[in-house]
Amino acid sequence: MSGADLLEGCTPWPEEFAERYRALGYWAGVGLYQRLAQVVAEHGERVAVVCGERRWSYAQFDEKIRRFAAGLARLGIGPRDRVVLQLPNLGEYYVACYALFRIGALPVFALPAHRRSEIAYFVEHTQARACVIADREAGFDYRELMREVRASQDCLREVIVVGDAQEFHAFDSLYDAPIDRPGPDAGEIAFLQLSGGSTGVPKLIPRSHDDYLYSVRASAEICGLDERCVYLCALPCAHNFPMSSPGALGVFEVGGRVVLARQAEPDFCFGLIAAERVTLTSLVPSLALAWLESRARERHDLSSLQTIQIGGAHLANEVARRVPGAFGCRLQQVFGMAEGLVNYTRDDDAEELVLATQGRPISADDEIRIVDDDDCPVAEGETGHLLTRGPYTIRGYYRAEAHNARAFTVDGFYRTGDRVRRLASGHLIVEGRAKDQVNRGGEKIAAEEVESHLLAHPAVFDAALVAMPDRWLGEKSCAFVVLREPAPSPRELQRFLRERGIAAFKIPDRIEPVERLPRTAVGKIDKKLLRARFLAPSADASGPTHSLIAETLS
Repeated sequence: MSGADLLEGCTPWPEEFAERYRALGYWAGVGLYQRLAQVVAEHGERVAVVCGERRWSYAQFDEKIRRFAAGLARLGIGPRDRVVLQLPNLGEYYVACYALFRIGALPVFALPAHRRSEIAYFVEHTQARACVIADREAGFDYRELMREVRASQDCLREVIVVGDAQEFHAFDSLYDAPIDRPGPDAGEIAFLQLSGGSTGVPKLIPRSHDDYLYSVRASAEICGLDERCVYLCALPCAHNFPMSSPGALGVFEVGGRVVLARQAEPDFCFGLIAAERVTLTSLVPSLALAWLESRARERHDLSSLQTIQIGGAHLANEVARRVPGAFGCRLQQVFGMAEGLVNYTRDDDAEELVLATQGRPISADDEIRIVDDDDCPVAEGETGHLLTRGPYTIRGYYRAEAHNARAFTVDGFYRTGDRVRRLASGHLIVEGRAKDQVNRGGEKIAAEEVESHLLAHPAVFDAALVAMPDRWLGEKSCAFVVLREPAPSPRELQRFLRERGIAAFKIPDRIEPVERLPRTAVGKIDKKLLRARFLAPSADASGPTHSLIAETLS
């Protein structure tokens, strides 16, 4: 697929790189649905998806995909149309994904936690033709959200609902008779994923069939998956980690079984592990801690578990050491990003590498640079900024030319925003983030976005969002605000943010009024100084900090 043929707003790989990746077999020229069809031909009778009481064989799964693709075509949805997909952990999520892959339309992966602010942006930015939602989840009515979004976005023509559709299209009503049609070229963009960036609303990440399927295939091989694998999807299924590292798509790659958990609580998931004889699952550190705490009390048979993957945020060494003994299985650390690069610890790694590093890259052609603030390489073993390019790392965000100029070097390396050091073995140790971001239990919060919402309140003169340490989530968010009179309370400001329609995980866990914000010599807010107060011996991240802040800012 040449640059001229690529979806408008996307940056192609230079042709010399594309030719090399094809010659090396990384890009196999097969689309995501076409690859699933090959697996169906081999494993048609095996169970592919378990969702509550429903169990679909690969043949049944494929029939649903082909019929739903026909129903989408009936609605006029076709190649390169964008469709926002906002579903919880339901089998319909994968049906919709692969149906869109089959017809060449592009899912835009939203999270169940997203609200009006994010969804309206995704629809407007991509000119999405349709949205696929659940009727209700966790007490929230997504149909009402769609009514609000449609009122402001003329491009949104169709809404498809799993459950009670009301005036919209019922998901089950779109299971039409399958029709044969050519699939997209494997070089085409397959979908748009969300970044965990640090500026404003999430940037959109264009992934092609070729590059993503290589990442999935290589991940499945590294993780030793085969048709006997049973994967528990406990994290939100739209996240890149449980989708492709190796995730559900890696399990479908080898003919294994995906078990969907509608909730991630340990007692619920332990029951599923025991009942389905789960062999693999993926957790973020905060969820791993909760599972560890519950394991001592639970009596479920978890002997089928072979591997627990932990990624999405930094895993403390002391927590890592507890996992194998508590669950009787191996630990695998995963460090990656939806933009591309994924690192794994391996089976043959020494114990200390598994416990203390975040692994090494998938591919021999994952190029790594670790540089200082001036983009000069640091000495081996020193900490610096991680830059990368390779056969499954994007060359630019979707329709973000100005941001791309900052996020990518002139020779195509992606600036990840992570600070790392590399061992002689090639393993990376993540030391922190350079980007202005809070990693709340694996959910990335761009400080600038939340600050902008706070500054929309007439009584907020200035605002700064920073991370504060938390035992369970790794980080929580604290907003320091300079207020005008009459000053709203922190609770009133949190309510204001909810009414602005942002995802609940982005609402600051704490809001601290201050007289002024500290500034650096060049006049920027000194967030390093704000964050440092939480690291002081007297600071309690779960208690009030007014006295600490007053001391800092005096």
